[in-house]
Amino acid sequence: MSGPRRVVVASGNAGKLRELCALLEDFGADLVPQSALGVAEAEESGNSFEANALIKARNASRCTGLPAIADDSGLEVDALDGAPGVLSARYAGGDAGDEDNIDKLLTNLAGVDASARTARFVCVMVYVENAEDRAPVICRGIWEGRILETTRGDSGFGYDPLFFVPSEGMTAAELDPERKNALSHRGKALRALKRALRSRYA
Repeated sequence: MSGPRRVVVASGNAGKLRELCALLEDFGADLVPQSALGVAEAEESGNSFEANALIKARNASRCTGLPAIADDSGLEVDALDGAPGVLSARYAGGDAGDEDNIDKLLTNLAGVDASARTARFVCVMVYVENAEDRAPVICRGIWEGRILETTRGDSGFGYDPLFFVPSEGMTAAELDPERKNALSHRGKALRALKRALRSRYA
């Protein structure tokens, strides 16, 4: 992009905001969380990660008049037919926290053999120039792994303590932030987004 500019980040998740800001540090834009601009969370009523990311980005842009970046991400577990999917953040209910969601996931996977606990994190990252942008930039990142029977590690957020990364021999919550960003679904989607934006605004 041609010089710094303000871009609103359509997320209220503190852990996600930390990762987004770290990954976009060299982007050349002044990133502002939507909460700092008084933007309320949008209702994630879409049935796909792409739909929800667009809802959030358009809402933030409409409320602020600024370009917006949003993501929607979640965990897909093969033994649960892709659940929790788009419901990942509220798997155990609308007011559920990370521990509640983890407990429900472990309950639903009780008795499932380790070889069948394959899963992936999916992230869809969206950029809109304005709320009515007819050509939004949409990028997807996927991180393969499997679900453990007990949590390990105290970094990250969400399902990270259960998500085992075979190539690293540890969970996402045991990785240092720099290594996690290099491997993660969000890191992959953001790097693709930066490449697309540099081409769009070259």
